[in-house]
Amino acid sequence: MSRPEQISIQKHMLREELLTRIKTLEKNTKVLQRLYFIKYRYDGLSVEKASRLVGVAKPVAYTWQKRWNDGGYEGFIPRYAGGRPSKLSKSQIEQLKLLLKEKDSWTTDEVRSLILNEFGVEYTLKQVRIIAKKLGMR
Repeated sequence: MSRPEQISIQKHMLREELLTRIKTLEKNTKVLQRLYFIKYRYDGLSVEKASRLVGVAKPVAYTWQKRWNDGGYEGFIPRYAGGRPSKLSKSQIEQLKLLLKEKDSWTTDEVRSLILNEFGVEYTLKQVRIIAKKLGMR
């Protein structure tokens, strides 16, 4: 049986801001890992040894080396934007958030129907759950 926690967590920022900062730092750690690979190559290690030290497969390391050779540091910045763009605009998401506050309890099907009726956008139930979670719903 576990004991109750003695010290509660202080929330110095909103959850969304925390997630944004986490994503930013994750991107930075990827760049750092790639820079270590280049450092090892500068130190004279083979691609195979350098890739082992940073924990990536040899083909990935060759891709990194090509990106470094073609674009230097700028070539190492991750190029992805985090997935497919949302079907709802930022203003529609804000409007959805207001609509969801009108009622205390929503089912996933109800939220899905609301999005379809209000914005003409169809989502899977899984994506509706993801959106609801991002909006702070359970």
